[in-house]
Parts: sequence; structure tokens; C-alpha cells
Amino acid sequence: MIPVMKPWLGPAEAAAAADAVTSGWVAQGPRVAEFEGRFAARVGGAFGVAVSSCTTALHLALHLLGIGPGDEVVVPSLSFIATSNCAVYVGATPVFADVEPVDGNISARTVEPVLTDRTRAVVVVDQGGMPADVEPLRRLCAGRGIALVEDAACAAGSRYRGAPAGAGAVLAAWSFHPRKLLTTGEGGMLTTSDPDLATRARRLREHGMSVSAAARHQSRQPVIESYLEVGFNYRMTDIQAAVGLVQLGKLDEMVRRRRELAARYQALLDDVPGLRTVRDPAWGESNFQSFWVEVDPEYPLNRNQLLAALAEAGVSARAGIMAAHRQPAYAGHPHGGLPVTERLTDGTLILPLFHTMTEQEQDTVTGVIRRMAGLKAA
Repeated sequence: MIPVMKPWLGPAEAAAAADAVTSGWVAQGPRVAEFEGRFAARVGGAFGVAVSSCTTALHLALHLLGIGPGDEVVVPSLSFIATSNCAVYVGATPVFADVEPVDGNISARTVEPVLTDRTRAVVVVDQGGMPADVEPLRRLCAGRGIALVEDAACAAGSRYRGAPAGAGAVLAAWSFHPRKLLTTGEGGMLTTSDPDLATRARRLREHGMSVSAAARHQSRQPVIESYLEVGFNYRMTDIQAAVGLVQLGKLDEMVRRRRELAARYQALLDDVPGLRTVRDPAWGESNFQSFWVEVDPEYPLNRNQLLAALAEAGVSARAGIMAAHRQPAYAGHPHGGLPVTERLTDGTLILPLFHTMTEQEQDTVTGVIRRMAGLKAA
């Protein structure tokens, strides 16, 4: 079976993890601090705060902003459900905005109609690694006193207007789940341009403790910590960070190879009637964390039928990005019209794409799609 995704892990990551284990320091420690600094520098963030997942990074971001009951947080429904859940975690109400049909991201155009006097934040997602057009959103939010949080879970290595995606964000959340390019198994990062937010985020991830466990253990004098506010246990381990440091060194090569494979997919599928392949937007370059195609009525099969045909041929494709407003967890949750969200979640599928994918494997995938359309292999 050709998998939809396979992490690019090898002996270097195994050795780094083993070194962390034998060092005797396996909890949050010096490797986490190094990973924070190097990752933040790579994505154009002033400060990095390593955490246990992108979900906890998003929760921390909204908590840091003081968002709570009675507040509204605008989010795309077309996203993994964690984006919406984080608003609920702080007691706020998620408000679903529609997305743009080409890149699957919210925009200033789709967000403005759902803003109210209760809107405290907007969460913009770089869906599948496709950089959202954030500058108009930043201007819109700044003009109304609304915080903009960037859910860059999929975007490590993507670029926006010549800079790394997420660069300069007040708050941006990142994922290191195995489906992402850069993985630590589980794990995440919060980057910020604000030193005070970084300091408080580091405290909150460690139960609100006044001094970190690493600093306490390294001190030559007794340290009696205090707990300055109610916090969380959102720490990353040094074992994870050790793997992340190796992965970070491979990120540029990962992006290069995935963009090469994405271009080949586009060339092999461009002449298929009723099929639209995802492409870079005018304002940036994707890392192609996911390569998705939209199946239009002109194609002989619908999306689910094409998924079944691919599976029959040994290809593990996936249905397109979920629509959170259709999930049972949000049954009855009020929302306006979301026609583009519903069209994309019903009509898109994610094709296999991973660093070690061969041209033969890619030819197998595209061969099925072309054959179902009555075309010869390219």
C-alpha cells in the first residue's frame, strides 16, 4: 500500500534520542531550549515556546489573550477540529467563517461579514501548508482591536511574501505531529514577537511555576518555587526536542523534495478533465504538507468513488479536510452559510506525498486517476 504520508526519520534521529536518554536529562531541559531558539529563528519568530502539541499551543495563545466566556473567536470550519475546540477550551464561542475556493483558507473577505462587537480573536490556518494571505487579515483585525492568531500547524517551510510563513506573528502555533514535515512524534511550538507573552507562556506550560524545573535543578542553591497562576502541564521532553533538532536540519531538503513531487503531480494531472490540483497562491509558496485535488462533476467518478478506486489499487489517499461544523461535537452550533467549505470538504481528496516517494509510486497514483477518466498514463 502506498501511504498518504511517511515521516522522514532515520539513524540520526534515533541517535539523537538515544543521546538524550543516556544524558540523564529526558524531561524539558537544554535540548528543548535549543530547539525553541533554532526553530523560532527558522520561521522568523522572535521567541519560541515548545509545548506538547499544536492544540496546546493554540489553547495557550487564546488563554494568553484573556479570551473567555462571552467572547467570540472566528475560525475556519474547514480545518482539523482542534482549531475550533481551542475556542471552546477557554469558554468562548467559535464562529465559523467560509474559505476561499482556491487555497481553502479564510481571508479578510470571508472574515469581515462574521465579525461582531463580541469578536476578540481570529484564528487563520495555513491549510495543508498553503500560506494564507495574512496581511489583509492583520490590517482588518488591527483596525478593530481584534487579536490575530496564526494556526501554522502545517506550514513549517512554507513562505509568505518572501518570508517564512508565520514570520512576525504576534502568536503562531505549530505542529510536529507525524503527518507534518518536521516531526517529534507529538509536540508543538508557540512562536511570538512579544517577550512578555513568551515569558508568561513558558510559565503557564509548567503549571504556572515561578522558576522552571530545569533552572531549579541546575541551581547550586536551594530554590523554593511558587505558583503564580493556574497553569497547565504542556511541556515537551528533551527526547522529542533532540529529534526535532535533527529534523529541523532536514527541513529545507524536505520542502525542496515535496515541491518537486507536487510539480510532477501537477504536470501528470493537468490534462485530466474535472480535476483541479492545488497550487501556490500569488503571495507565497507552499511546503505541500498535503497535496490535494478537487473532483468536479466533469470527472466520471465522485470523490468517494475515486477514493475507493485508489484504495483498490493499493493507494492510501484520504478524504479532504473536514468541516468542523458538520461534526457531532458541533451539532446544533449556529453558523451562517459555508458553501465553499462544504464544496471543498465534499469534493477534495489528499494524495500520497512523502519525502521518499518514488516516481514509480507517483505514477501508480496518477495512473489510477487518469484511467478512471478514460485517459492513458502520462
